[in-house]
Amino acid sequence: QLQLVESGGGLVQPGGSLRLSCAASGFTLDQYAVGWFRQAPGKEREGVACITRWGDNTDYRDSVKGRFRISRDNAENTVYLRMNSLRPEDTAVYYCAAVSGYSCSILRSIGYNYWGQGTQVTVSS
Repeated sequence: QLQLVESGGGLVQPGGSLRLSCAASGFTLDQYAVGWFRQAPGKEREGVACITRWGDNTDYRDSVKGRFRISRDNAENTVYLRMNSLRPEDTAVYYCAAVSGYSCSILRSIGYNYWGQGTQVTVSS
């Protein structure tokens, strides 16, 4: 079965850190660019970060620049999202998604081939 599985979410205090993982099974992730998206209750899904197929280029939404870092380990078939200095407004369900080819976009979620089931991140004291 072809799927992406996210892990690493949880409850963290403001200013804390989490590392999310996105593991692929049933297919080779190095054929795909990968994005992280999030959706908070009552809000639209938004792109957070994106990494190209070879990991040589990344993109971030402005509100997470300098705090989040996306990386990948193609040997492990996994993409990571390191989140530092977390804020209450980062609270959301976080999804990873894979798109065939070199590049990806955080501006739109249309066109991604595979999506994970999501992992909840809650930032609260």
